Amino acid sequence: MTVILDGKKLRDKIFEDLKVKVANMSVKPSLAVILAGDDPSSKIYVNNKKKCAEKLGINSIIINYPSTVTENELLEKIQELNNDKNINAILVQLPLPVHIDKFKIIDAITPEKDVDGLTTYNSGKLFSGEKPYVYPCTPKGILLLLDEYGIEIEGKHAVVIGRSNLVGKPVAQMLLNKNATVTQCHSKTKNLSDITKTADILISAVGKKVVGENMLKSNCVVIDVGIFRDENGNLSGDVDFETVSKTASYITPVPGGVGPMTIASLMLNTVKLTEACR
Repeated sequence: MTVILDGKKLRDKIFEDLKVKVANMSVKPSLAVILAGDDPSSKIYVNNKKKCAEKLGINSIIINYPSTVTENELLEKIQELNNDKNINAILVQLPLPVHIDKFKIIDAITPEKDVDGLTTYNSGKLFSGEKPYVYPCTPKGILLLLDEYGIEIEGKHAVVIGRSNLVGKPVAQMLLNKNATVTQCHSKTKNLSDITKTADILISAVGKKVVGENMLKSNCVVIDVGIFRDENGNLSGDVDFETVSKTASYITPVPGGVGPMTIASLMLNTVKLTEACR
C-alpha cells in the first residue's frame, strides 16, 4: 500500500520543537525578507513565512520594493542588513524584476546570514562536499522528509528532474553526498521515461506535469516539488498523483508534501544562523 509522505505533519512536529527552543534562546532570531515587485505568488509566500515566524517567536520583517527598484537600492539595503547585528537571517524572495541581476543580489548577502543557502560561498561548500552555513530550504526539507519515514538513500538510484539552483542542482548534490547514485534530467533529456523507470527515488521539480503512468518502476519513492494552477485553476504538481500513487511505495501530495517542509527548513535555518552568531 502506498504511503503518503505528510509534510504538514512533520512541519508541525518541527514547529513544536522550534517554538520551545526559540522561547529559551537568549537572542531572539530575526529574519529579514526582501520582496521586490508585484508577483502575487511571492506576496503569498512572504506573508506565510512571516506568519509562521511569528508563531514560533521569531522576529520577521518584510522590506517591500516596487518593481522599479534599482539594483543599487537592493544592494545598499542588503549591505545595511549584513551590518545589522539584530538581523540573523536574510532572504531575497525570487523572482526579482527582470532588470535585476539575481545572482549579484543573492551574492551580496553575507554567507553567515544567507538563510536560503544560495550564495556562491554556501553553494560552493555544498558542491565541494563540505558543510555550508545552511542547506537550501526545499532540498533540506526533502531530505528531512525522507529521513522521517526511514527511506534509505545510500546505494539507491535517485533521478532528479530539473536543474535549477533552488532545487534541482542542490538536491542532486545532497543525495550524492548521502551516497546515492544520481541521474539528473532536464528539458533536453531524451527518452525521459526510460531513465525514470530505473529510479528508486524520483524527485521532480520543473513546475509542469511531466511524470505520469508507466514512467516508474514498482515501489519507487516519488517526491513532487512542482506546484502550479492547472487549466481548471486547481493546485497541481509535476506528478499525476492518481495514477502514479498506484505504483509508488511512497509519494508526496500537492499541496501538503514538500511545501510545508520548505517553510519548516527556513525556520530551522533561521534558528541555526542565530545560534552560530552568538
